[in-house]
Amino acid sequence: MLQKVLQKLYNRIFVNILHEGSQTKIYIEVCSATSKSEVLQNAQKIFEGTKVTPEMISFIQSYTKDSPYFYIAFLDNSLEQGVIPTCEKSQLLKYYDISASEYKCSNEQWTYFTSKSDLYVIEKSYSKIGIDFVFSPFSLLANFFKDKRDSEFVMFVLVEHTALSLMVYNKGQLLFGEYLDMHHIPEEDALSSGDLDQDIDLGLDDSIDLEGVDVDAQELEMIDDFGDIADLDSLEEIEEFSEHEDVEEELLEAAQEQLNLSDVGSRDSFNEDYRRFSLVQTSLRSYYDDERYESDFIENVYVADGVGVSPEFKRYLEEEMFVKVYIRQADVAIEMCELAKMEFES
Repeated sequence: MLQKVLQKLYNRIFVNILHEGSQTKIYIEVCSATSKSEVLQNAQKIFEGTKVTPEMISFIQSYTKDSPYFYIAFLDNSLEQGVIPTCEKSQLLKYYDISASEYKCSNEQWTYFTSKSDLYVIEKSYSKIGIDFVFSPFSLLANFFKDKRDSEFVMFVLVEHTALSLMVYNKGQLLFGEYLDMHHIPEEDALSSGDLDQDIDLGLDDSIDLEGVDVDAQELEMIDDFGDIADLDSLEEIEEFSEHEDVEEELLEAAQEQLNLSDVGSRDSFNEDYRRFSLVQTSLRSYYDDERYESDFIENVYVADGVGVSPEFKRYLEEEMFVKVYIRQADVAIEMCELAKMEFES
């Protein structure tokens, strides 16, 4: 009884900690004691480094000191993490050896796991402030695109500063997922992951000399006819492809682009986005080739953009993988906070 009375007297404070490359972002929401949806105050601050400092502790305690009901969440950045498209224990080992991992079933449909040793490092690193929740980026991604999970053979991608999380769904059922480290470049793509601005020698000096080839007017007319056929084929492809376009998502993306017109990507961002594309391409190829997974051609890709990718990332995916890409801006720390509120209610 006393506990219920106290809960009505104190606000709820949700502290969310996220590593962004070499920095740490802390986002805090102060919610009403009577309703978690009523946000009384929010604040965020970015700190250099990823280790707990007195400045971080002071920032957090300036909000948590006023209430005993505070919850601290951290987004898992362990390299040895992933998802398995089943919750049946007898089937887990078919996909991954989880003997050295902590794992949990999500919605009685799929399992996410992470390394026990990595979890220990996280808990030890934040022992001075304590961690209540360690959230999987896969849980965050699935919740962020919950309105699209019932689509047929759709891929979701969460873009963070140093990692990507990828999930494939079909009609609400998770089929495949992978956590991709930005610092790892697949060997087969290593040759093409360097500076994209280097001059490319096409060997034109060794090309065939066409000056001595005679082509009469009739043959030229036949070539023009072939050109018309190619145009008709492309029109059919465009018409067929447009049937699968998500108009609502296109409008949302266009509105977000208008807000970000002043952002100009640098060459470094282009190179990073090519690396992201290479990782997604390699992961998707392994999904198609692996007989353990039910697979079909993926037509739509939804990207939760937590870093501000350049237009090149979308172009790489659409032109090289023949998919339609929709990008939503995502504040990952705020999405973490939504998960913390959901966990608090459960």
